[in-house]
Amino acid sequence: MNKLTKIGVSALCGSLAGFSVAQAGELSVSGGANLTWLSAHDDTTGNPIGMASNVSFAGSGELDNGWSVDLSIAYADGGNYSNANVTIGLPGMGDVRIDQGTSGTGIQRLDDITPTAWEEADGAGLSAGINKIAGTSAGGTVEFTPSEVPDGLTARVAWSADSDSGNTNDKTAGGDSGALGSGWDITLEAGADLTGVDGLTLYGGLSQVEQNQNAATLSGDIKESVMGIKYAAGSFTVGYQQTDEDTGATAAAGYDNISYGISFQVNDDLSVSYGHVESDQSTTSNPDAEADSLQASYTMGGATLAIAQVDVDNQTYGSAASADKTATILYLGLAF
Repeated sequence: MNKLTKIGVSALCGSLAGFSVAQAGELSVSGGANLTWLSAHDDTTGNPIGMASNVSFAGSGELDNGWSVDLSIAYADGGNYSNANVTIGLPGMGDVRIDQGTSGTGIQRLDDITPTAWEEADGAGLSAGINKIAGTSAGGTVEFTPSEVPDGLTARVAWSADSDSGNTNDKTAGGDSGALGSGWDITLEAGADLTGVDGLTLYGGLSQVEQNQNAATLSGDIKESVMGIKYAAGSFTVGYQQTDEDTGATAAAGYDNISYGISFQVNDDLSVSYGHVESDQSTTSNPDAEADSLQASYTMGGATLAIAQVDVDNQTYGSAASADKTATILYLGLAF
């Protein structure tokens, strides 16, 4: 990781300079390249070679009044932001994160966190086309993480004025907005210090997002929930979770998803896992969309080598023979 030191916080976030004099901070730069080979079994693969590159900037500093400021910006392929947020630490209160609607906040960070060696069961390159919970995360979001909570508990409250607005620049408003309006997310994660059981984590969340009514396709607001459990013992970690979504649509109005997985840490560098996810489109007769994945991941220095075998049934809730797919994915990640 390369570091550019002694860049003032006022240079990172000029609008904060009016609150207090900024002391010298630090800006670090990191990046990486990901290479994949995807082989679809009994299906047309096309070009099997995939590549992605990224550069990330992380800045931090402290104001004279004791506030801390953290900046995170990630560039994806093509020079577009894939992640941008600013976190302000308020002593004795907690952290306030201002997110541009491009990275996981609120309930979305819990859409599937069951144990895995590399990726979610349907996230390694062959998608099951499952509708997952998202909350306010597609819009510019303010998220508060209070510090005055019991040991072992992490609580987050997120709010967006327009939950699908995407990015907006400073001194402007608007963004690309669709049917979604204002919304809120609440999530809780309880670790061993609170549960009293070493290795046990419980988590859950609720979300409600206003939705512009349209008699043809929309008849209500979006409501989502998640609950899950993970338990680590020795080299094994197991987990199970379920999510529920009421989309407020007049057709295919609900999705009930379950995910479970088990991972085994062979040594410091090698891990293996099995994961499963399935989704019921509750107001239709369509079959459940499902994915199973066996994965292994090996890390050596700044390189990660992974392989995943993915089997998908009823992709995008389809019943045709073509909706059943299998693929093998090879992955090489290089960090610098």
